[in-house]
Amino acid sequence: MSTDKISVRVENFIKHYGKLVALEGVSFSASAGQAIALWGPNGAGKTTLLKAMLGLIDFKGKLEIEGCDVRRAGKQARRKIGYVPQEASFYDLSVQETMDFYARLKKVGAKSILARHVRVSSLIKRVGLRDHANKPVPALSGGLKQRLALAIALLADPPVLLLDEPTANLDAKARSDYLSLLASLHHEGKTIIFASHRIEEVETLADHVLILENGKLSETISPEELRARLSSNIEMVLWIDKAQRAFAQTFLVEKGIDSHLNGRGTVVVRIQSQQKMRALNLLNECGVIVQNFEIESNAA
Repeated sequence: MSTDKISVRVENFIKHYGKLVALEGVSFSASAGQAIALWGPNGAGKTTLLKAMLGLIDFKGKLEIEGCDVRRAGKQARRKIGYVPQEASFYDLSVQETMDFYARLKKVGAKSILARHVRVSSLIKRVGLRDHANKPVPALSGGLKQRLALAIALLADPPVLLLDEPTANLDAKARSDYLSLLASLHHEGKTIIFASHRIEEVETLADHVLILENGKLSETISPEELRARLSSNIEMVLWIDKAQRAFAQTFLVEKGIDSHLNGRGTVVVRIQSQQKMRALNLLNECGVIVQNFEIESNAA
């Protein structure tokens, strides 16, 4: 669902960290109701762009959310955004108490306690947490915590949702359920900008895919085009000792292999199926012990 109204506008976006070029000259726009996927390897600038939209980092260029300039009218711009991080942190409260806390913080139903209660209750039901409302948040599974993070992001009914690797830490069932929730929001007209490593997220949600490489927006393609390019790729999940995990991921990236760490304590590698042994051999040669691995999904 989209209209001609521009919801998110990025013009000549530039962000450097000292001499390191994070992003250079990135420009794109998203119409109201569109879903845009940010795709690229670790370090391509996906999270940097999301942080800039949230007003968390300084940058050069222009960035507007629903017509509000992020640098000049940051508070107004942030009111238009609901943000769901890859892994949210919560206080030791129940689901209901957490929602009430954030509703007050966001001034939801500020003039009516009843209106706030109705909004909180409807969202708890919407994301499938009604049966868990009185449970302490630390006792929830990763999938349920992510649902709670989405409910919090929706409290003020923002027109724009920003998501950073929304299903990275979820198992297959929780991932599927969560994507269905996001797809329903997309169909209802939310503008969604999300960073992703997963083709199933892109195919379920995205209207367009922005390919970020070496700090630049290299091209904009369709989810179907991305699928075709990845058709011979597989995703390998490697179990590696914590002491070697970060080194292994960095080493693979230096060797040109797309890899990232996830919240399950594993290294995830995307590689062509016929080259799967290359990643394992490279790690073995540099002394990294792969305790176990599995082919989680075939991108074909």
